Amino acid sequence: MILAAAAAHPGFLSPTGVEIVFVLVGLATFGAALVTVTTKQLVHAALWLVAALGGVAVEYLLLTAEFIAWVQVLIYVGSVVVLLLFGLMLTKAPIGRSPDADSGNRWIALLVAVASAATLVTLVVDAFRTTWIDLDVAAGGSTRVTGEALFRGWVLPFEALSVLLLAALVGAIVLSRRAAPEKNEEGQR
Repeated sequence: MILAAAAAHPGFLSPTGVEIVFVLVGLATFGAALVTVTTKQLVHAALWLVAALGGVAVEYLLLTAEFIAWVQVLIYVGSVVVLLLFGLMLTKAPIGRSPDADSGNRWIALLVAVASAATLVTLVVDAFRTTWIDLDVAAGGSTRVTGEALFRGWVLPFEALSVLLLAALVGAIVLSRRAAPEKNEEGQR
């Protein structure tokens, strides 16, 4: 079976330069994501999240999905991370090491993450095991097709996300406000 697949697709078993770069960027992105969830410094976690999301954008570029790559950069790196940093600043989160950043459920969280990742990988491999995508054909018109799909079928989720992000920003502002000092009987502070 492998020989038949190799004969049908000449580069099936020999990796190309793009495939090697794809794997290397994937490993770097995985490392950045791992540091994001293991660091005890919240600001550093946000900055490592920028590196992880930027790595995902590079992966999209390597898959010739330029539109999705730039949407990834603009929405996630440009908006979500900036909103997260504003939330950290407005809630006066500690800049240095935070002892509260670890709840003690690290092993349970690791077990759930590994089980979720294994389930997702199994489902994706099973669903696409016999599918071969010719990237040269798929790249033609992908921006137009993707744009039509996003702005026709996915407008409501985008709008819901914007309301959710606005609510998070308003919540951060409310949490950051200091209570006014109470006045004593003489009207002095």
